[in-house]
Amino acid sequence: MELVFDGEIWFWKGPAPWHFVTVPEAQCVELAANADLVSYGWGMIPVGVRIGATGFTTSLWPKNGGYIVPLKTAVRKAERIDIGDTVTVRLTLDV
Repeated sequence: MELVFDGEIWFWKGPAPWHFVTVPEAQCVELAANADLVSYGWGMIPVGVRIGATGFTTSLWPKNGGYIVPLKTAVRKAERIDIGDTVTVRLTLDV
């Protein structure tokens, strides 16, 4: 399964600060339909991600009934992106 969407980078200042892109609601519905097949602890979903020329693996985090994509520092630096930038995200989910 592959999903493509655009999203804005945002920053969470919590005890473990991190950058994210929120998965749009329509794609969250598709992910939720397949989550039981691939999810592990706490509803995390392992995915492959591509932003620009940079690919990486991570896990989607459940948040407020949807999902968010954590962005590694190395990816943000490689793609020269930061808070407030809109990026095209390609998610690959092996189901």
